[in-house]
Amino acid sequence: MDLSWNRFPRLKHRGVFNLSEGFVSLPRTESFCLPYGNGRSYGDVCLNEDGVLLNTRQLNHFIHFDQTTGRLRCEAGVLLKEILELVVPQNWFLPVTPGTQFITIGGAIANDVHGKNHHCAGSFGNHVIRLELLRSDGQRIVCSMEKAKDWFTATIGGLGLTGLITWAEIQLIPVNNPWILAQSRRFSSLDEFWEINSEAEHRWPYTVAWYDCLSAGRGQGRGVYISGQHAAETDKFPPRHPKSLRFPFDPSFSLINPLSLRLINTVYYHKPIKDMPSLSHYEPFFYPLDGVLDWNRIYGKKGFFQYQCILPPEDAQDGIKAMSKKIAASGQGSFLAVLKTFGNIPSRGLMSFARPGVTLALDFPNHGQTTLRLFKELDAIVSEAQGVLNPSKDARMSAQMFKSGFPRWEQFADFIDPKFSSSFWRRVTQ
Repeated sequence: MDLSWNRFPRLKHRGVFNLSEGFVSLPRTESFCLPYGNGRSYGDVCLNEDGVLLNTRQLNHFIHFDQTTGRLRCEAGVLLKEILELVVPQNWFLPVTPGTQFITIGGAIANDVHGKNHHCAGSFGNHVIRLELLRSDGQRIVCSMEKAKDWFTATIGGLGLTGLITWAEIQLIPVNNPWILAQSRRFSSLDEFWEINSEAEHRWPYTVAWYDCLSAGRGQGRGVYISGQHAAETDKFPPRHPKSLRFPFDPSFSLINPLSLRLINTVYYHKPIKDMPSLSHYEPFFYPLDGVLDWNRIYGKKGFFQYQCILPPEDAQDGIKAMSKKIAASGQGSFLAVLKTFGNIPSRGLMSFARPGVTLALDFPNHGQTTLRLFKELDAIVSEAQGVLNPSKDARMSAQMFKSGFPRWEQFADFIDPKFSSSFWRRVTQ
C-alpha cells in the first residue's frame, strides 16, 4: 500500500490498520490516519507518508437492499463490482460509475466520481441518500441533505479527510437487463467532435470520446465518439463470452512510447465500426480497461501520471485545441485520450471536481522532468481558462493551482478530522 494505481509516487507508511467487521473505534496513533479503499486513485490522494492507512476492504458487507425502491445500504469497503453483481440480476444499476468497477463505495464518495452520464445525472454524490461518518474522537455522525448537511457536503468529494465513512446508502436506477445499446462514430477533427457531441448529448444518456492525442496535420484531433443507453426489455441479446487478461510482469521501462502509441491509436481509429447501434454488455462498455488486470504495469517500474482537467464551456474549444497541439508536439501521451463534456447539474460536495465544462484525461509515462515540463505548459493553458485539475488523478499539481481551482478549500478545512491527513493535502496546502 505504498503505491497508488499509477505507481507514483513511492511513499512509505508507518503502518496499515485493517478495519474489520464489528470494530468500535479508530486506532489510537500518534500519526495522521487516512482511509484507504482499493487503491485505485492516482497520485498521492490515497497515500499518507509516515502516517497510518485505515484499510477498509474488510468492511465489505451489504446491510440492506430494497429491491422495490432500488435503495442500497452497504459498508464503505464494498466494491462497485460487488454492487453490480448483486443488483444487476435484479434489474438495478449504479446511477453513476467511473471507468473502473474496482473502487470502493467509500472511495467513490470521497472523490465524488463522475461517469459518462454527467450531463444528465451529475456526479456520484448526487445519488447518495445518507452516510455514517466516524470521527477520531469516537463521534458517529449520520448525515444527509436533510440532517447534518454541512458534514454531508464536506464528506462528498472530501478526499477521505473528514473522518471514516463506515456505511452509505445510495439510490440505484432501474434497468431491464445487463446490456447497453451503444453506437460508435469516427470524427476526423476536434471541430467535428463538438458537432457530434452537441447533437448526441440530447439523445444519449452516456457519451464519451476517445481521441488520438498524437495525431497531427489533417488528422489532428481525430477520434471515436461513443454513446449508449440501457437496452430495452424487448431487445434480443447476443451470446457473451467474457474473457479476462492479466498483464503478467513489470517491464524495466515503459512499453508506451511514441512508436507504440501511434500504432495503437491508428489501429483503434481504423477498427471496424457498425453503421447502426448494437448491443454491448455493460462491462466492456463502461469498463474497457478492467478487461486487462494489472494494466498499470505496462508503464514500467517508474509508473505514470494521469493529467485530467476541466475547462469552462466558454473557453473549452480553444483550450482543448491548444493543449492538443502541445501534447502532439511533445510525442508523449496515452493510447487515445478521454474527452467528454460535463453538464450543469451542481455537485453537492464542497471539494467536488466535476463542474460544467469539458474534461480531458490522458495517461503519460513517467519520463521525469521531460513530462513535468509538459505539464507546466498544460497548466498554463488550464489556468488561463480558469480551469481545474482533478485531485484524485494528480501527483504533482502546485498549491497555487489547487487553491485557484478549489476556492472553498479553507471552508472545507474546518471539517477535516484533526487526526486525518494525506500526502496530497499536505502538498497542496502547506
